[in-house]
Amino acid sequence: MSVTYHIGGTVQAEEVATLYRRAGLNRPVDDLARIGRMIAGANLIITARDGDKLVGIARSVTDFSYCGYLSDLAVDPDCQRMGVGKELVRRTREACGDEVMILLLSVPTAMEYYPRIGFQKDDRAFAIPRKR
Repeated sequence: MSVTYHIGGTVQAEEVATLYRRAGLNRPVDDLARIGRMIAGANLIITARDGDKLVGIARSVTDFSYCGYLSDLAVDPDCQRMGVGKELVRRTREACGDEVMILLLSVPTAMEYYPRIGFQKDDRAFAIPRKR
């Protein structure tokens, strides 16, 4: 397997939905129009591909100056434990710069993963949940 990484570029809603589904992310994968809006609204997308197949994505919203929200980090199960997620986060950090704090909300099953790749747990976060 030869994984290549790309900043920006074209990514299709269908392939992102497939990746989210395979990776177990709770996203609106049956609503491709909404996935398309999620892609369009992100201003930093880093992808990992094995040939033409999307095997990883880091989708963020950032001002490239102070804050960045890493809203999706997904890696195909066949590529997990190979450093793909860690590399997507490293490239996200590099693209945002040292002045930017990267924030994310973890799925319960990944709570032990993020500290291993450099994230610090923070108990000061608050959220207003989405209605759908």
